[in-house]
Amino acid sequence: MKKILGKIRRACNDYNMIQDNDKIAVGFSGGKDSIALIYALKLFQRFSPNKFELEAITVDPGFDNMNLDNAKKFLREIDVPYTIIKTDIAQIVFDERKESNPCSLCSKMRRGALNDHAKKRGINKIALGHHLDDGISTLFLSMFYEGRMNTFKPVTYLDRMDITTIRPLIYITEKSIIEAVKRNNLPVLKSPCPVDGKTKREFANTIVNDIADKVPDFKKRMLKAMQNKDQTQLWFKPEMFE
Repeated sequence: MKKILGKIRRACNDYNMIQDNDKIAVGFSGGKDSIALIYALKLFQRFSPNKFELEAITVDPGFDNMNLDNAKKFLREIDVPYTIIKTDIAQIVFDERKESNPCSLCSKMRRGALNDHAKKRGINKIALGHHLDDGISTLFLSMFYEGRMNTFKPVTYLDRMDITTIRPLIYITEKSIIEAVKRNNLPVLKSPCPVDGKTKREFANTIVNDIADKVPDFKKRMLKAMQNKDQTQLWFKPEMFE
């Protein structure tokens, strides 16, 4: 985890993610990204220059096959408080709404439940497990399906909730996370979602990985591009032709 901790420290420093007395909750699905994040942040607590509280929150969508026993045991072992929020999101998204593209609505509802619960508990920051590959694939999805160049920000402040979302894994590749999870024998929960692996994001991930296999340092260059706000050269139309 040494390499991952170093990159978390750099991300926190670059974007001022963590301050003294922060109460941080990790949005914990039990998947590889969120379990790597909670484990890394627990280690980071020991030497972070800013002291912060840490806990984990799972928004349970209500899938029948979701078993969180291993997650509970793991979080007890590393001494991280854990809360599970029971919801009927799965029923709403899949049974009632029958969404053809369920990920967007599901994500929005889970995020809302997470923020609401965090607010009630006096938590001021939510940490999510989005990594570098996620940032790149989100950029590609935005271009493919929205016709714009956009990805998530490392730090986002939600003013109506007075909660800040942070993404400490943004400098870390998915490959590094997979390796760290295996090395540290972290108990990953398989996603119970029926569309897992069949989404637009999975399509974008496949494209990103295919390009990365062919272009040297592709992900490093994409990181640089996403941070390079002053040297963008795009086709801006002159006002007289609009």
